Amino acid sequence: MVHTILADVTTSVSELKKNPMAVVSLGEGFPVAVLNRNQPAFYCVPAEAYEALMDKLEDLELAALVLERKSQEELEVNLDEL
Repeated sequence: MVHTILADVTTSVSELKKNPMAVVSLGEGFPVAVLNRNQPAFYCVPAEAYEALMDKLEDLELAALVLERKSQEELEVNLDEL
């Protein structure tokens, strides 16, 4: 079975167990694919990269919400009445 590896750097589960922080540093800020029996088991993603990914996902969700609400009728609101 063929598996796509979505990282430039790979390591084994054994290496991850030996020294997790060394595995993180291997990726130089990018994800590292962790292989189990030469198949990708998961990705080790540095905190900064994960935070950036979550920010981008939130932006995509907000953009979809804006597009969805773009055609809705506008409501006039008086802040004093809230």
